[in-house]
Amino acid sequence: MTPPSSVPPVSEQTVLITGATDGLGRALAHELAAQGATLILHGRNPRKGQDLLRELRERTGADRFSYELADFSSLKDIGELAGRVLDTHDRLDVLVNNAGIGVELARQESQDGLELTFQVDYLAAYVLSCRLAPLLVRSAPARIVNVSSAGQAPIDFDDVMLERGWDGVQAYCQAKLAQISLTVDLAEQLAGTGVTVNALHPASYMPTKMVVNLFSPQSTVEEGMRHTARLVTDPALAQVSGEYFNRDSRARAGAQAYDPAARARLRELSESLTGVSFPALG
Repeated sequence: MTPPSSVPPVSEQTVLITGATDGLGRALAHELAAQGATLILHGRNPRKGQDLLRELRERTGADRFSYELADFSSLKDIGELAGRVLDTHDRLDVLVNNAGIGVELARQESQDGLELTFQVDYLAAYVLSCRLAPLLVRSAPARIVNVSSAGQAPIDFDDVMLERGWDGVQAYCQAKLAQISLTVDLAEQLAGTGVTVNALHPASYMPTKMVVNLFSPQSTVEEGMRHTARLVTDPALAQVSGEYFNRDSRARAGAQAYDPAARARLRELSESLTGVSFPALG
């Protein structure tokens, strides 16, 4: 399949942002709305969602925005979100997998009985990326942007759910490494379709709700938004795929993300846990 040669302007693009009602996601929504994008905004709080829609409509004078409610602690909710997007949109130019939780102080399980951080920070991105890949391919040139972290740790495949040894930092860092592994895998699978897949560490310790209770902020949300928006919109990155960026520079992620055997093991685990197959495209 030959990828299209030109990238449409942002004003002609439809972008799905997960975790759009707070922090980085909210700032990105405002930036892309100002550039004229049509936005599908995800969150898990109806009031915050309606507040965001009202803000964007008032500031732009436009009505190109919709809100999708889904709780990523539920695989059913994640799957239904993907289904609604497929049912109601005939194109999707960018998927921004931004929703996530930070370092938790105690082990929590999702509604599906899985370790919560792994599900929210990684499996949600897996399900949405795999389910929406065919729509992205039909809309190409298109992009998947995974908001990851410089905090990365190898996945312990013997105790992925950390049932034997809970550690909040390990839970967060292995989920982010898994997200980058998915980035590399999808980039290989979608090569030649016109869909690129990249991940980034947007900034260190932005003053978002997942940071302020545990760490002292070191960067601004504006900085992180700017680096994320670049991966969404920069024409110079139209052919760049399978990369991990530390802010605005290409960087090397944790070694496990580049290990084909580890990625295959993660892919098999992800399919087993979610019931969603890796996209048969490429």
